[in-house]
Amino acid sequence: MERFKIKKRFARKDRIRKKVKGDSDRPRLTIYKSLRHIYAQIIDDNGGKTLAFTSTLGREFKDRMKPSKNLEAAKLIGELIADKALQKGIKRLVFDRNGYIYHGKIAAIVTKVREKGIII
Repeated sequence: MERFKIKKRFARKDRIRKKVKGDSDRPRLTIYKSLRHIYAQIIDDNGGKTLAFTSTLGREFKDRMKPSKNLEAAKLIGELIADKALQKGIKRLVFDRNGYIYHGKIAAIVTKVREKGIII
């Protein structure tokens, strides 16, 4: 069952990545979540560079919160990645949900990014 779920997520991921491209004007916000941690990064696909990155393993996260896998942690990751984007002058993003369902932690991250004033 578990392998089937992973295969389905990778199929969704491939389908999404065919359509979603980030460039210098509108980079791509992508999210990955493991069983223990959440990672978010902003990528310029044309240049092949990561412009901003944050995760539940980072120092700025650990200074503000201890648990790393709940919904509050996802909201904090959304705030941190939005702050980093604004520091770099990024005001618009393309969202890549990485094959995950837009629900729970994924939706919480995007909601916090939008609350900070970034257009997705």
